[in-house]
Amino acid sequence: MRLSQSVLALGAAAASSALAQEQKVLNGGKLPTVDFGAIDTDSWWSPLENLWGEASSEIKATWNEVSMLVPGALETFKKATLAQPEPATRRPASDYDFHVKGADVADIVVETEGETHRKVDGELSDYGLRVKSVDPSKLKVDDVKQYSGYLDQYEEDKHLFFWFFESRNDPKNDPVILWLNGGPGCSSMVGLFFELGPARINEKLEPVRNPHAWNNNASVIFIEQPVNVGYSHSPKAVKDSTQSAKDIYAMLSLFFHQFPEYATQDFHLAGESYGGHYIPAMAAEILSHTHRNINIKSAMVGNGLSDVLTQYAYYKPYACDGAGGWPAVLEEPECEVMDKSLDRCQSLIQRCYDTESAWTCVPAHLYCNNALILPYTRSGRNPYDIRDPCEDEANLCYTGIKYVTDYLNQPEVIEAVGSEVDHYGSCNWDVNRDFTLTGDWMKPFYRLTAKVLEEIPFLIYVGDADFICNWLGIKAWVERLEWAHRDAFNEAELGFLTYGGDEDGERYGRVKTSHNFTFVKIFKAGHMVPYDQPEAASDMINRWMSGEWTA
Repeated sequence: MRLSQSVLALGAAAASSALAQEQKVLNGGKLPTVDFGAIDTDSWWSPLENLWGEASSEIKATWNEVSMLVPGALETFKKATLAQPEPATRRPASDYDFHVKGADVADIVVETEGETHRKVDGELSDYGLRVKSVDPSKLKVDDVKQYSGYLDQYEEDKHLFFWFFESRNDPKNDPVILWLNGGPGCSSMVGLFFELGPARINEKLEPVRNPHAWNNNASVIFIEQPVNVGYSHSPKAVKDSTQSAKDIYAMLSLFFHQFPEYATQDFHLAGESYGGHYIPAMAAEILSHTHRNINIKSAMVGNGLSDVLTQYAYYKPYACDGAGGWPAVLEEPECEVMDKSLDRCQSLIQRCYDTESAWTCVPAHLYCNNALILPYTRSGRNPYDIRDPCEDEANLCYTGIKYVTDYLNQPEVIEAVGSEVDHYGSCNWDVNRDFTLTGDWMKPFYRLTAKVLEEIPFLIYVGDADFICNWLGIKAWVERLEWAHRDAFNEAELGFLTYGGDEDGERYGRVKTSHNFTFVKIFKAGHMVPYDQPEAASDMINRWMSGEWTA
């Protein structure tokens, strides 16, 4: 099994490359732009040594060490190229029912001497939104009102695809959810058609109604981001979670401007796996805009890659010791390598946390993933579910994802939703690599969770059979998070979850909550909780949105 297409594909897939440019400050100096293809391995450190002094020798030693463990890592770093986008054909304006320009969206309304003045959010002026109505009778995914379209960012020529499904229940009053899959570089259409959307795709490439869809009681937006994922496209690339957050803020601002009937409802931001990076960054970005038309009420992350410094310590206990509740699957030699590598891995991650530089974060990525994740992926088991072997390596270990990909590549589907890309892929590994090159994978975006908790509730949920973002590591990081009510949260009781809260009902998980922070563990579920336990996931999300676990 190839590491690059098996590890955290629905939340993060490993790659062995690094970035040719870096914008962070290290030891008071800005990293220089270096053309790695034009210099040899021995001379490329000279500008860094002049800039950083003693720090450069330490970084160089780290790279030399990693290069010994991962042969060719430095050469791959030098030869790295940006993602190659799928060919796209811009559709005419007449294909869309609604057009919104960011420059026309008022961000602030100010009353001055009895007159109302509109102030346009400057961050939105370079964005636009194209929306078309999707005829439910054509695809029969659901019979509710649907919209699809593109968020356009003009300067960078970026176009993010989305598909909106109205609530089956009471769309005038039900909340709105934005759902994102991870990768980075994997399509949210996987979430739509394989996990929590209104329909699943069977082996005949037919939509089959999902009785436990999240749009039973909420309107749901599925968005393909960053660009060049799924039906999204651009000749440029988005390479970090910070830029992704700005794009999502723009998309929501323009969407709720066009459809104000949904803007007053509660809004919930949700994501899976690499969503552990995306969601804190996106929630913080939205909350940073005091005058906004996004009525954000909570953030949610399922099986997230969040605090890697903490989470990587639990790969060996989960796979080797049975500490997660499932039998051990690795042999002693692999387990010994993992055990001996942990200290060095964590020291590299700590350096990344301290600097947030690609020059330190990429070596941590290469070393830790090869030492602590590769032994598991070589075993041939599903990294998203420790109970099963990988049944289809080309499709993230799930044959059902192939059905989704084949369905979305049908010309009638492409035409019905207005895709400008004529070839759909469930994951784009070039996009994944681009995020790896910036060191984004190892950076401590989880710290933003504490900031978000100051204003809105945050739910962390996890399936107990997932290896790659296992519940041991996730429970550990939420209990170590430094925030105002850490002690109260850690002292809270870990209770049982039953359907509808019935004390005598069937137990499907555990829950701990305090001061708007909630941790949920779902029994007998892997990386994709809504796929493995759709009824439990539906009950959990409905109770969360109702405010049952919020202070």
